[in-house]
Amino acid sequence: MDILQRLARFLDRPLFPWKKLIIGFSVAQFCFEEFLSLRQYRVLKNTKPPQVLQKEVSKDVYDKSQEYGRAKAKFGFVRALWGQVQNIAFIHFDVLPKLWSWTGTLLRFLPARLSGEISHSIVFVLTFVLIQQALSLPANIYHTFVLEEKFGFNKQTPKLFITDMIKSNLLAFLFAPPILAGFLTIVKKTGTQFVTYLWLFTAVLQVFMITVYPIFILPLFNKLSPLEEGKLKSQTEALAKKLNFPLQELFVIDGSKRSAHSNAYFFGLPWKKHIVIYDTLIEKSSEEEVVAVLAHELGHWSLGHTTKLFGVSQINVFYIFSVFSVFINNASLYADFGFLNEHPIIIGFILFSDALAPMDLIIKLLMNIMSRRFEFQADAFALNLGYKSELASSLIKLQIQNLSTMDADWMYASYHFSHPILSERLKALNWTATEKVAEDKPEKEGVEKASGREL
Repeated sequence: MDILQRLARFLDRPLFPWKKLIIGFSVAQFCFEEFLSLRQYRVLKNTKPPQVLQKEVSKDVYDKSQEYGRAKAKFGFVRALWGQVQNIAFIHFDVLPKLWSWTGTLLRFLPARLSGEISHSIVFVLTFVLIQQALSLPANIYHTFVLEEKFGFNKQTPKLFITDMIKSNLLAFLFAPPILAGFLTIVKKTGTQFVTYLWLFTAVLQVFMITVYPIFILPLFNKLSPLEEGKLKSQTEALAKKLNFPLQELFVIDGSKRSAHSNAYFFGLPWKKHIVIYDTLIEKSSEEEVVAVLAHELGHWSLGHTTKLFGVSQINVFYIFSVFSVFINNASLYADFGFLNEHPIIIGFILFSDALAPMDLIIKLLMNIMSRRFEFQADAFALNLGYKSELASSLIKLQIQNLSTMDADWMYASYHFSHPILSERLKALNWTATEKVAEDKPEKEGVEKASGREL
């Protein structure tokens, strides 16, 4: 702790150039990520698929996959540039202190008992979220109804798009106030000991949200239906029994209402788990291939990957709060951003998050390295259960159906991808094509995100 106190004194010097430093970090991160994107864009201009896929992928499918990847890359650059412009403008024009002052005037319309920093912070954050959403809305509309529509992937109607947005905002307005109130109250009440208490609060909150989300929030957006009796259900139950997985119920989710993207996952308490299978996965794959995908997912459970990732995230949260304790009373940080007479905790946390950006790059890289390692291990788990060909064929089908990126620059993949690319997974499975397992008919209604928590 003595080291943190010395660091706090060093950083809290008069006229410390916080604005220039944070803008410099932001621009450096933007340049680094666009450098990686440029490397990936060159790969997306290749005309031949990786060797392991050359028997599976036709020229037309590969060319369309590459075209789709380039279109997403161009859109990603424009969106990142727009975000960078916003960030610099917010800092240069002192948007934060002006918005803090303006939201303070809104408190005059509330009862006196609701005045104070906590209420002010809640109003500020909710207003800030709405502004950010408004600024990002054109890009979201373009992505859904232009880019995705062009390649035949979008299934959302404008009505569903608007409904989802309204529901998301209502949930934010429901959950944000008590969470922010708890966060700020802990910091105010516990003084210099807030790190441990705040960490415990966050851990309990995460467990609560993991438990509540599938039961109460997910049904607001999707319908969960019990899996019908049949071969798939009996094989899945047999697999769960073999692995001593505490399966309570099998569900099918109507993911097809938004896209043809496929996935499967489980949720629940340690002693009572539920498996959820996307209807698109069932539609696109044989029963054996779906069970192979579930064998991969249950491999994550059996190998303790979920618990390990949760533990690592808790270490990261504790580290963040520990470093935040250095910044929370940094007068020079507040002053350089226009907060001369007030030092709102939530403002300090926002500014601290910007200052922490360089370390976030390293943490993101390390987390993705760990995640990719876990994916290989889960694939090997399914392989050892005898699902080698079924898992390989399922991965290939999804790759083709969704026009997913079939190759990647190693630097770009290391930084951005939480999952290995298909060619790496097939190589690790020691899979070689003896016959084509998938038709050259890309799915027109969905898209797989290579950086998401997928198969």
